Amino acid sequence: MNRPWKTPRRRRPSSFAAALVGVFVAALLGPASSATAAAEPTLGTPAATLDAALHCPGSFAHPDHEPVLLVHGTSSTGDESWGWGYAPALRDAGYDVCTVDLTNRSMGDIQESAEYVVRAVGRINSLTGRKVDVIGHSQGNMQIRWALKWWPSLQTKVDDAVFLANPGHGIGAGNLFCTAPCAPALHQFSVGSNFLAALNAGDETPGAVSYTNLYSLTDEAIVPVTTAPVSGAANVSMQSVCPGRTVTHFGFLYDSVAYGLVVDALSHSGTVDPGRLPFGKCLDVNLPGVTPSEATAATGVAAANMSAELLNATKVWAEPSLRVYALS
Repeated sequence: MNRPWKTPRRRRPSSFAAALVGVFVAALLGPASSATAAAEPTLGTPAATLDAALHCPGSFAHPDHEPVLLVHGTSSTGDESWGWGYAPALRDAGYDVCTVDLTNRSMGDIQESAEYVVRAVGRINSLTGRKVDVIGHSQGNMQIRWALKWWPSLQTKVDDAVFLANPGHGIGAGNLFCTAPCAPALHQFSVGSNFLAALNAGDETPGAVSYTNLYSLTDEAIVPVTTAPVSGAANVSMQSVCPGRTVTHFGFLYDSVAYGLVVDALSHSGTVDPGRLPFGKCLDVNLPGVTPSEATAATGVAAANMSAELLNATKVWAEPSLRVYALS
């Protein structure tokens, strides 16, 4: 049973004065912050490689909203998952949007690809002086959660973490594919993996981050559906908002109601509140700017990429060993 949602903290004002206060406090607390960072795992991937995978606007021009980092899922890239839907829609809504390309199309060791999220959040926070809102789809949620768990300094740099189609406690498809050699990430999100045991041990929603978790009873990939809820998060099924609505796994990337819930979480203090969505919300189909043909085409690309990666990705007999920092 999920524990009650955490009491949300208040958002900090996005103002020049607040930024000056933040700089002053950071200066005062510099040695302590450095000590905390020193106690965290060292990133094994070169900083230049991590930075090259992060794609942000040339300038951050929307101080009224926290910048947003979009994290893609298995077999995809940042542009393929977000470039035709969420990224332009959020930009039009007044958000500065960044994407990150996880290594090996997120088919490799999740512990390695999570470093891309760690670095991305730190870079955006450093560039803007503001907290970051992080949105993940599918496996991308695991990278977000792993980063927040093992790099606790990020918990002070992230305001909202929003999960879409989250395979939080493992999915049976991983176990099915991994009866033979399979990609490292598939081993890791298989039910019963060592990775998932480490990810979900203790507090599943650490820190003062506002965690929103959106899932669907008609998601063909997140099976069993009981794997999706995350203890301590605002867990909202799409069908509890719009009874009878069909939202597929990839459909989370263009569904209008899912998008409305995401924006609600980002634009208010704390987690999502479905009651704030406007009357008639369930009549809309796609998020702003996405046509039915675009949604169909993007779904086809995703299916082709998944098939290609399942066939061509490097395969191993067993899941990668847990990093030393995750053994404690």
